[in-house]
Amino acid sequence: MKALIQSTTARSTTGARTLEERFLNAVFGKRPSELEITQKVERGFPIKSVDFLRGEGVTFTEVHEVVLPARTLKHRKDKRQALSAEESDRTLRLARILTLADHVFGNHEKALSWLRGENRLLGSRTPIKMLRSETGGDLVRQMLYQIDEGIYV
Repeated sequence: MKALIQSTTARSTTGARTLEERFLNAVFGKRPSELEITQKVERGFPIKSVDFLRGEGVTFTEVHEVVLPARTLKHRKDKRQALSAEESDRTLRLARILTLADHVFGNHEKALSWLRGENRLLGSRTPIKMLRSETGGDLVRQMLYQIDEGIYV
């Protein structure tokens, strides 16, 4: 599992950049330290961070359900405001979980499909909807680790 954790934050063995690396580059223009990421979350990610996720296949509805309501997103875009700290945290959580799911399933479409599928262990909720809270995100992360280790989830 330790190797899996490291692989989600490092480049893949093929040299391809992970979704998380591309996301952070879109937000920061470089690979930031964890402290820089934390400071940016506290100040608020730019709206383009949500646009990046949309470009990676996250639907408008999923952004609305996980990150921020549609009306708030429109308001922030109109006023050219950054996301709040909480919205930024949820945006980063979504990017990191999607990166982990990409790694576990070896395919972006399969990862999205799993995240969108109802799961009986989540009370028939979808993993992606669980990402609204840190606790839900931790549960989804644990499930992905179990799948990667060959434990049925």
